[in-house]
Amino acid sequence: MGLFTVAEARDELARLRPALDELVRVRADAAELAASLRPGGRATGLGGLPEWKAAQARLDDLMTTVQRTGAELKGFAPLLIDFPAELDGTDVLLCWLEGDRELSWYHRADLGFPGRRPLKIAGRPG
Repeated sequence: MGLFTVAEARDELARLRPALDELVRVRADAAELAASLRPGGRATGLGGLPEWKAAQARLDDLMTTVQRTGAELKGFAPLLIDFPAELDGTDVLLCWLEGDRELSWYHRADLGFPGRRPLKIAGRPG
């Protein structure tokens, strides 16, 4: 897949939001179910092994949905999604972290998360 513009990445993130919200919910359910299945684990009203397997399958589907867009799923807990792009002739990744209200960060492709910087938004410093 190709590179995203900032606008395209923001649009794609908006389209992905329902899947990302579901991924967060199912991830929490899967964690609770997994804990309940361990020896001495606390029972949960979410079910048992069949429900845990179904949650795992749904998580796989949701992660595939994200990756099919050309975005890169870099983190699972918390969710971290990068959109390959180019800014001012430099290869970058537009970076969204679970909890961010919008896509407003980027980092050079060679620096990774520690190199995150705020995107400059028209009319706002950054």
